[in-house]
Amino acid sequence: MMSSRTFRRTALAVFALATSSFTVLAAPLKVAYSDWPGWTAFAIAGEKGWFKEAGVDVELLWFEYGPSMEAFGAGQVDAVMVTNGDALVTGAGGARNVMILVTDYSNGNDMVVALPGINSLKDLKGKKIGVEIGFVDHLLLLNGLKKAGMSESDVELVPTPTNQAPQVLASRQVDAVAAWQPNSGAALKAVPGSKAVYTSADEPGLIYDTVAVSPQSLAQRRADWVKFVKVWDRIVAYLADPKTRDDGIKIMAARAGVDPKEYADFMAGTKLLTLAEGAKVLAAQTDGFDSVLGSSKIADEFNVANGVYAEPQNVKSYIDASLMAEALKK
Repeated sequence: MMSSRTFRRTALAVFALATSSFTVLAAPLKVAYSDWPGWTAFAIAGEKGWFKEAGVDVELLWFEYGPSMEAFGAGQVDAVMVTNGDALVTGAGGARNVMILVTDYSNGNDMVVALPGINSLKDLKGKKIGVEIGFVDHLLLLNGLKKAGMSESDVELVPTPTNQAPQVLASRQVDAVAAWQPNSGAALKAVPGSKAVYTSADEPGLIYDTVAVSPQSLAQRRADWVKFVKVWDRIVAYLADPKTRDDGIKIMAARAGVDPKEYADFMAGTKLLTLAEGAKVLAAQTDGFDSVLGSSKIADEFNVANGVYAEPQNVKSYIDASLMAEALKK
């Protein structure tokens, strides 16, 4: 994932304090978003005027990832774009939210990158792996180890901030790092011959990306949120059409402040979901990674086990699939 997705637990205190005075803001709908392709894509709708065409006034507010959640917790926005796991973290900190739209899942942007000569996770048995403990790529690593017939005790975890992963791998202090783009890609470039031995593409649905709305705003502005959700399909279609895809990526890259060609490389690692595809995984009542509910339950167990928060969350209360279903009918 992008470095901006880093979440700081210290923000939880901010959420707890802020929500006591949370108020729903008047029109337009204020939505905080940050640099992840599945969210940056909303810049296309903003620039093209598609929200106004849909009959809803939306103000998109650009943040780094952590500050976007802090803004939500402080009541400065009606909604924030977060992973399903971080929706739970945000809620556990006091900023209640409901996921009404799933935009995509990570499809390879999160990686375990190993030094030359290491070709699989099994080759890492007894070796050191740099990872940010308690964060999403720690979860990715544990999932990979489990599928390889191993556990956390088979390796030595070395706490490593994601944005330092390339330097730590290059220094050979560890045998592998787990990180998200652009840091995972930078690690690959920093060590010639290194390779990704496990990625989020190996476990689709481990990390879903969503739009989470405050319960107050959802209750008062539900019809407007349905219109907001419906615009998502137009964005996905624009990026799927070869005739308009480059223009869409150009808008996204400009929003993120990077070269369009570089930004295009991130797209393959993000599986955008159409409204129909997203509605299916948001509504499904399964326990596996094929649903937001199942994926979130796994994230909840991980968060509690790693002390991200103390008490398990009522995961179902964080999901409302009815808006996507209604948007599909209109």
